[in-house]
Amino acid sequence: MSQRHVDPDTLLLKMPSLRAVKAFVAAAKYESFTRAAEALCVSQAAISRQIRELEEYLNAPLFIRVGRAVELTPAGVMFFDASKISFVNIAQAAERIKNAPVEKHVLTVACSPAFSALWLSNHIKDFRAKNPDIELNLITTQNFHAREPGIEPDIVISKFVDLGEGYSLHPLCHDIIYPVCSPEYLQRNPAINTLEGLRSSELLDLSPYGRSGVAEHVDWSVWLAFQNVDIDERHSGSPPLFHANDYNLIVNMALSGQGVALGWDQLVGHLVESGRLIQPVQERVTLRNSLHYLACRENANAGNACGRVKDWIMSKFSSWKAKGEIHNL
Repeated sequence: MSQRHVDPDTLLLKMPSLRAVKAFVAAAKYESFTRAAEALCVSQAAISRQIRELEEYLNAPLFIRVGRAVELTPAGVMFFDASKISFVNIAQAAERIKNAPVEKHVLTVACSPAFSALWLSNHIKDFRAKNPDIELNLITTQNFHAREPGIEPDIVISKFVDLGEGYSLHPLCHDIIYPVCSPEYLQRNPAINTLEGLRSSELLDLSPYGRSGVAEHVDWSVWLAFQNVDIDERHSGSPPLFHANDYNLIVNMALSGQGVALGWDQLVGHLVESGRLIQPVQERVTLRNSLHYLACRENANAGNACGRVKDWIMSKFSSWKAKGEIHNL
């Protein structure tokens, strides 16, 4: 069998000795070579030798002596800030691996920040109560195609049908979009119960920037165009539109009476049902040509737990099927 040639790893070759960095972090933390040696259960000579080797490697002094203590040089401060963060991350990852309960199933779920904050947070208590043996690791993202190295979600909730091999797709819902505001805002602005009055009100607009990985974009100009209303014909003196690509912010602004937002029914429906948000007009837009999907990783190791998460989420969307809002694929 032929051996594959591996090119030198320049990043790893440029890395200083982790043992020397460990000694440096301890000395910087305690501002003393003696206390660093005690903390690491080694001799002071060993600490001094490791730091001297590190300084020679970096070609820069890292400490200056002040009496019996030591202080970081500017180069030392820079190196300590980076080293400390890296060591904390390594220590936390090692601790999680060491202490991971064998009997628990850890599943990674990926979804948008809006779905996490507005849908999942409203239902997750029910899941955790019914499934105490499943530990969820939630990852929110705006780009489902660019994953961090080592992150392979077991469940992905998005509008994408191509997530790579190994995932089965299950339709959840269409987008149903309608205006929402607080009851107090409608009381102060009764004219927004017509499309023309709505057009000239304080509109909270969802910006497309940074959201291309989430869904096709529907903002106020698009939504009003579906109603044959031109947003450019707003009354003179109308308040300026507010733009943000953070949907959670827009919904919170609507809840606090700062204007009218476009509500995605699967995200704000529970707020409408509770009366915290209301629909000033009854018109709505349903995008029947696109669906939100639940993608489930077909992995034997997580099969049963993954299936239980999938079944639970699908059950929460079952009312959509009952209303005929989605079709079987």
